[in-house]
Amino acid sequence: MMTVWVFYITAAMLGAVLGSFLNVVIHRGPTMWNLIDAPDRGNLVSPRSACPACGAKISIAHLIPLLSYAMLGGKCAACGARISLRYPLVELMGAAAGVVALLLFGLTAQAGLALIFFLFLIALGAIDLETGYLPDALTLPLIGLGLAANAFAQFTPIAGALLGAVIGYGAFRLIDMAFTRLRGVEGLGQGDAKLLAALGAWLGWAALAPVVFLAALLGLAGAGAAALGGAKLERETPVAFGPALAAAGALAMIARGLRLPFFF
Repeated sequence: MMTVWVFYITAAMLGAVLGSFLNVVIHRGPTMWNLIDAPDRGNLVSPRSACPACGAKISIAHLIPLLSYAMLGGKCAACGARISLRYPLVELMGAAAGVVALLLFGLTAQAGLALIFFLFLIALGAIDLETGYLPDALTLPLIGLGLAANAFAQFTPIAGALLGAVIGYGAFRLIDMAFTRLRGVEGLGQGDAKLLAALGAWLGWAALAPVVFLAALLGLAGAGAAALGGAKLERETPVAFGPALAAAGALAMIARGLRLPFFF
């Protein structure tokens, strides 16, 4: 029993560390990939992490996932500026992803692949929520990884994965084209279509309909919560669908690991 807990603790620690790296991707990626008009934030290796408010370099002691945020009381050690809650939340989600992958698939290659899948979805959801973009730099590799994993039938047969990628992209692109023709504005971005293609590549074509349905419910719930929180949502207000789609994809992977028939 003690040995089992060591594995889960290790998975949580690994996931938290990877979640900390995801925060770097989420913060620096949008400027690296020219998605937003903002000062250059560097690349994924350099420069050293710094406070966005005062520019002070963050010491190694203050880079411990989750613990550093708690010890600092959620504030910069140099200037006292509030640290975004996104940082510990992403680290916490990374830790949860590690534990969930191990719970679902045990010490197998599937667990490692599922962890990668969850981490990509965390990054994509956070970036879309903050910028309104789902970068090709993440969606396209996610499609490729899903097809590569299912070349060995890790989550679904390769034929179902290929069909899922094609149907996932094509369905959302057709919906967007129809919406644009009718309303004159874009309804679903190409990033959403590529993310759905990635989910199809990982989970197979049969998972697409329930994933989209669940994502729609989650998106409506999120918009409702935002409205209750005071956000002004009008008919033309753009709402990021990526976070809901990523959450639905993660739940579908969990359902696949639990062998729930709804997602097959």
